[in-house]
Amino acid sequence: MSLAGRIAEVQARIEAAALRAGRPPTDVLVVAVSKTVGPDAIATAYQAGLRHFGENRVEEAQTKIAALRTALPDITWHMIGHIQSRKAPAMAGWFDWVHSVERLKVARRLSEAAQAAGRRLPVLLEVNVSGEATKDGFDLAHWPGEPQQFAAFCAEVEAILALPGLSVKGLMTMAPFTEEPETVRPLFRRVRQLRDALRERYPAADWAHLSMGMTADFEVAIEEGATMVRIGTAIFGPRQG
Repeated sequence: MSLAGRIAEVQARIEAAALRAGRPPTDVLVVAVSKTVGPDAIATAYQAGLRHFGENRVEEAQTKIAALRTALPDITWHMIGHIQSRKAPAMAGWFDWVHSVERLKVARRLSEAAQAAGRRLPVLLEVNVSGEATKDGFDLAHWPGEPQQFAAFCAEVEAILALPGLSVKGLMTMAPFTEEPETVRPLFRRVRQLRDALRERYPAADWAHLSMGMTADFEVAIEEGATMVRIGTAIFGPRQG
């Protein structure tokens, strides 16, 4: 199947999942995960209608963004990978969104870098509700059963909301990989409930977005409230790295 055909298939599956959940399909944004994919394939995906692309590594992304910036200026670039605080200035300078803020230290560095660049950077707070050791994110594996865990998280959230260079837009999570998407439905539901708890506690903040769901589980994530799905393999095919 062609790249355009795969994109059309993904969009049809998104539409069906959204309708099952009683949501308009336009509520769901596709972030095409373009790691290891060259500028030509990104341009082809753009011609097929995609405008949002997610990258995991700063150096790789810089090359692509520079190559496409003039020809395709309306692409929105999302950093979806682990953040090293020393690379915060590059992230603030090259990316339009950062999904994976999972430490106050990183948030502070990003805020400083965004201020230096004269902007407010839209970010999502990455949360780990599964307790999986290989996953990044603020530890909320025992929420809501342990109120003290939520209290500790809220203390960091308050500090991040006060940072002048950042604009918090919601939450991001990565579920454990599974061939049975229904097994991770409860995790997606918990992230949505966590977002709702934050919205109630901090009503002045913008909690519009839930970035959750990838190729293996995006339909379940949409049914549980995802507004952004990060899809790589189903669009670009299997890759290494």
